[in-house]
Amino acid sequence: MTGKKINIAADDGGSFTGYLATPASGSGPGVIVIQEIFGINPNIRAIANRLAANGFFALAPDLFWRQEAGVELDPGVEADWNRAFKFYQGFDNDKGIEDLKSAMKSLRALNGATGKVGCQGYCLGGLLAYLMATRSDIDAAVGYYGVGIDGKVNEAKNIKKPLMLHIAQADAFVDATAQAAVHRALDGNPLVTLHDYAGMNHAFARPGGDNYDKTQADLADRRSLEFLSKHLKR
Repeated sequence: MTGKKINIAADDGGSFTGYLATPASGSGPGVIVIQEIFGINPNIRAIANRLAANGFFALAPDLFWRQEAGVELDPGVEADWNRAFKFYQGFDNDKGIEDLKSAMKSLRALNGATGKVGCQGYCLGGLLAYLMATRSDIDAAVGYYGVGIDGKVNEAKNIKKPLMLHIAQADAFVDATAQAAVHRALDGNPLVTLHDYAGMNHAFARPGGDNYDKTQADLADRRSLEFLSKHLKR
C-alpha cells in the first residue's frame, strides 16, 4: 500500500504537507501518525500504511515545516542524527500541537471519514500524543516512549478521552525518576493505560534500529491497534 502527499492548512496561515494513506474501503476513522525527530521518513510512512491496511485513514504531518519543509532523515546515519537533534531543539511544542489540530481537522473533513480521529506518536511524537490528549478533543491517543511527559504531568487533569502510553523501562532518554513521575500522575486514571516494557530501550519499536526488539514491538503494536480500533471504530 502506498499513500500520497496532501496539503494541510495551518491555523495561523500558510500550509504544510502530510503523508496520507487511505484504507482500501475508502471509509473509516482517522489516525494521525506523529513523527519522531527524523521527519516523515520511510519508517513513519510504513506505520501509516500499516494503519491504513487495518481500516484507518492515516495521516503523518510534516511537523518540522516551520524550520524546514520535507525533512526526511535516516536514524542510521550520524550526520542525520545531528541534524535531527537540531530540529528537535528548535521545535516549538505549542505550535506543533496547533499543527496537529489542523491535521485532525483535515482528517475529519476527508470524504469517507467517520469523524473519529486518534493519534499515535513516537519519541517526540509520544510527548505530542500525550499533549493532544490534554489539549485537544482527539478521540484516542497512543504514545511510544515519549520524551518529556514528566515535565507536563500537571496537564493530566485535562485528559478527557482514552490515552495509552508505552514506556521503555531502560529508556536512555527517560530515566527511572521521570518514569515514576508519569506513573504517579497517571496511575489510577480510568482513561489512561500504561504499559511498561522491562529491559527495553528508547525506540524499541523502530525496525532496523539498534534497540529494536521485534517481540516487544509486535506486542506494543498489537495493543495499540486494539486500543485504536476499540475507541475509534465502535
